[in-house]
Amino acid sequence: MKEHRQAKILEIIRRQDVDTQEELCAILNREGFRVTQATVSRDIRELKLTKISQGGGKKKYVMLSDMGGEGDDKYYRVFRDGVVSIDMAQNILVLRTVSGMAMAVALAVDMMDCREVVGSIAGDDTVMCAVRTVGETEALMQRLRGLLR
Repeated sequence: MKEHRQAKILEIIRRQDVDTQEELCAILNREGFRVTQATVSRDIRELKLTKISQGGGKKKYVMLSDMGGEGDDKYYRVFRDGVVSIDMAQNILVLRTVSGMAMAVALAVDMMDCREVVGSIAGDDTVMCAVRTVGETEALMQRLRGLLR
C-alpha cells in the first residue's frame, strides 16, 4: 500500500504543481487514498521531495533524484556551483557554466531526473540540452533556476 501511495505521489507532483502537504493530502484522498497530513509528511521525507520556487512567491514539490543516498548532494552541488546562467532557444536549454565545468554539469543534469531532456552536448563552458517541446523547456528552465536560489 505504501509503495502504491508513494508512486501516486510522484505521479501527482509530475502532473501538477502542489504547494503544500495539505493540498497533496486532499488530492490523494480524492484519488482514493485515505491519508493524513502526518502520513504525507513521512512520504515526502522518504521520497526526498523538496520545494522549489516558481516565482511570484509560489512553490511546488519536486523530486530531486531517483538515485538516493549521498550521490544526490554531490550532483546538486556540482549543478549549483557550476551553472552561471540558464536560457533557452525554442526546445534547446542552454546552461552557461564556469569554464571547464560543462561536462560535470551535463552529468549532474543527467543524474537529476530531468526526463524532459532527450540528450545533452557539453563543451567547455556551455551545455546544450535538447528537450522534447518548448513547453517542457520552459518548465525545466524554471525548475532548474529554482535550484540555483
